Amino acid sequence: MTGFGSSRYLDKKVEVYCEIKTVNHRFLEISTRPNDLNSELDIFVRDLASKKMKRGSVDIRFKLKFPTESKYIVNSLSLKNLLKTIKGIKQIKSDNVSFKDIKDMPGIIGVEQKTNIKPSIVKKVFMESLVKLLEDRLSEGAKIEKLFLQKINNIEKNALKILTANRKLTKKRYDNLNNKILNLSITLDKNRLEQEVALLVLKHDVAEEIERINFHSKSLKEELTSKKASGKKIDFILQELFRETSTLSVKLDEPLYKKVALDMKLSVEEMREQAQNIE
Repeated sequence: MTGFGSSRYLDKKVEVYCEIKTVNHRFLEISTRPNDLNSELDIFVRDLASKKMKRGSVDIRFKLKFPTESKYIVNSLSLKNLLKTIKGIKQIKSDNVSFKDIKDMPGIIGVEQKTNIKPSIVKKVFMESLVKLLEDRLSEGAKIEKLFLQKINNIEKNALKILTANRKLTKKRYDNLNNKILNLSITLDKNRLEQEVALLVLKHDVAEEIERINFHSKSLKEELTSKKASGKKIDFILQELFRETSTLSVKLDEPLYKKVALDMKLSVEEMREQAQNIE
């Protein structure tokens, strides 16, 4: 699911900014930038994000500005060797050698910089960003739920329309088959003929498919409105619903009702594509 959240801490010497973006993904993938967060912070960020989210590509970016301390290290042995070498050169007056003459010499003076990062501030800013992100994702989830419920209601209405017409369609199919056989001008046992025709007609009866479609629709509604709704379970129910609507569209041969069944199948397919991103 898509979402965005950000937070900032700022004073005279410290600035911490965090933004989190998520986009649709079937699995959970977390990336943090910059990549040089210390191990404690990186573990904290990843663990908390994975507890709060189950699906999505999560991009977490930090902008950190903390005071730095510089530490200068003099390599005494290298300096001693340098001065010894200089004394051995007659053209150079070693008594006049100053700091500015040797400060840029490789291996003589080293500088170590240490940034005083305060993990508590980084964690606080990250958690504030995460809360805003989850609120944003929750808002999107509510929109998806509303859209799904509209589609499910349409599917149920169309299922009722087909079920209401099922008896009429069955009788029409029975009469058509009987007429076609009678027009063949062949002698057949009447009882056997009726049995065979009845079997053919039953193969196209859609009452069972409609019953299963209604069952899956009800299950889907219950899962969507549940506080512990699972994207994977929704995906599974839609898979079963897609199978039933596919069978329904194959069994129906009346153009008007076949189109209705195909519309139902299309609605389920659209929900399946979206459901892969629901947590």
